[in-house]
Parts: sequence; C-alpha cells; structure tokens
Amino acid sequence: MPSDRALLVTAGGGIGDTLLSGVVGRALRARFAAVDAVVLPAHAGLAARMPMFEQRLVLGERLPHQYDAAIVTWATLQTALLPFWARIPVRVGQASRLYSALFTRRVVVRSERGDRTTPWTQILLDYARTIGCDLDDPIPEFVPNDDDIRDADALLHVHGSGDAFYLLHPTRAQSVQHTRWPIEPFVSLARELARRDGIPIFVTGAAGDATIADAIAERAGRGVIAVAGATSIGAFGALAGRARAVIAVDSGPMHVAAAVGAPTVGIFALQSDEPDRWAPQGRRVAIVRPAYPCPPWHRKETCPDFACVRELDATRIVATLDGLLGAPAEP
Repeated sequence: MPSDRALLVTAGGGIGDTLLSGVVGRALRARFAAVDAVVLPAHAGLAARMPMFEQRLVLGERLPHQYDAAIVTWATLQTALLPFWARIPVRVGQASRLYSALFTRRVVVRSERGDRTTPWTQILLDYARTIGCDLDDPIPEFVPNDDDIRDADALLHVHGSGDAFYLLHPTRAQSVQHTRWPIEPFVSLARELARRDGIPIFVTGAAGDATIADAIAERAGRGVIAVAGATSIGAFGALAGRARAVIAVDSGPMHVAAAVGAPTVGIFALQSDEPDRWAPQGRRVAIVRPAYPCPPWHRKETCPDFACVRELDATRIVATLDGLLGAPAEP
C-alpha cells in the first residue's frame, strides 16, 4: 500500500472524543505523507487547532482527495459508508456492528470486553495498529492560534489579571440540563484558592453554563471571576496554557487543558465515570477519584440529583492540586 494520504473519520461524541482521536492522526503521520480528518460541524474549530491534520473536513463535505486508508473511530452507518462510497481500499472500523461489513479491517473495542482501566487513547490506537501505525507517547495535541492568544490577552487585560491565575471549569455537558447541578463544592474550592494564593480564579464554561459560573463567582466572592461564554475553545486553550493550573470536572475542556500542557486536575465524581479510562492525558496531570457511594445504576446522562458532585471534598481537590504543582513534569 503506497504511503501517501490517509483519512481519519472522527465525527461523533463530544469535544473530548474528537481531541483524543488526534493520537490516531499522529500515529498515521508516521506512515502517510498527509492525514485529513472528518469531524462534526461543531468540532471544526477544535480540529483546526489539531496540528496532525493537513485538512479538516466537516461531515457531509465532499472528500477532496483519494486516500490509501481510512480509520473510522466513531462508527455510525453514515461514517462507515463514507470511506466505502469513496472506494478507499483499506477501511478500518469497529467490529460487531450491523454495518461492520463495510470495513476491510475490524477492531474489537476493548471496553466491550469489560476493560475499564485502559486509557481511551490506547483503545483508539488499536485502530491504527491494525495497519502498522503506533505511538510511544499517546498525548493529544491542541495548538491555539494567534487570534486565540490575542483573545486570551484581551480577557486577562479586561480583568486586570497578570500571568498568575487558575482556571476552574465546574461543568460538563450534562450540567446545563439539570437545574440541580451542585455548586457548593466549587464555591468552597474557589474561595479557598483565592484566599490562600491571592490570584484570580476564572470560572469557565460554555454560554449555557453562565448561570452556574455566575453563581459560583458571586458566592465565592472577591477574586473569583465568571467568564463562561466569553471564550472560544481556542481562547480557552490559550488561557489554559498560561494558567498556574486548570481544575476541571471530567469534560472536553479538561482534555484541552491537558493537551496544551497545563497542569490539570481532573475531577471524577460519579463511580461510573471510569477515571482510569478518561483521565486527562498530558505531561502534568492528576485526578480526583470518585468517593461518593453512587448507586450502581446512576449514570452521568441520567443521574437524578448529582449527589456525588454535591459531596465533593474541596480540601481533597486542593491537596491533589498541591501535589501536582509540587511534582516535576513527566519527560
């Protein structure tokens, strides 16, 4: 098979799913001269900041090149048909699906065999390994552009902040669907860090998270500033790269922060969150594991009260942060 151009179809899931799939693109670059990506429309801005891709296409756009191989990491009938109709000779995708016959090489996903501890980046790399591509350092990459850096500078200037600050990302995609998303532990955490360290705490989030971020900032008091909805994903990455540390619940922005190299504490509240699989992947990362005894049937998509979030221990989060900042970065 000539090593010319490959296609990665990663059109599904959330920001974190697309970002983590970048390790497959990096692995393909070791064999192919160019790698293009197909992503969801909502993730086009994210993909534009993932340097392993030469071209970033939105699902539904016409493919601009012929490809020697395609990997589909988020398989649906639509994404499985894409390389099939394009007559790409080598098509790698998930096994055990009704449309798996569309793939020439099929991968049994380890998590479907009961694996709950292997990092998702390693599971994704199983797709690349079927065609002889792999990575020794499967760390996602996210590179803010010049506009992102200018936007981050402008936000820091507006709020009179220097280069010493924390980012606190207290929400996840499901939080905006629940009026009962707890804020008390984040109020305590922000108040303690602002009091102890004397630097601003920026509470981040999407526009839909503004009510939560505003409430945390108002109750935490001086030095805690809500900026939910004020940054693009690129500007968030630029801010994260300059922050003393980022503290985030399990979410796409948590993965972005780790990918830009920020010291990142990932908070996993639900017992079903599987922190070994979804922990942030970076040079300086740490996690806060679940401690609340969630009923076994509770899932993040359907949890009725998020009691595990309400019971998060701010003291334990601070101790994890201090341990991370006191440890040397991984080589």
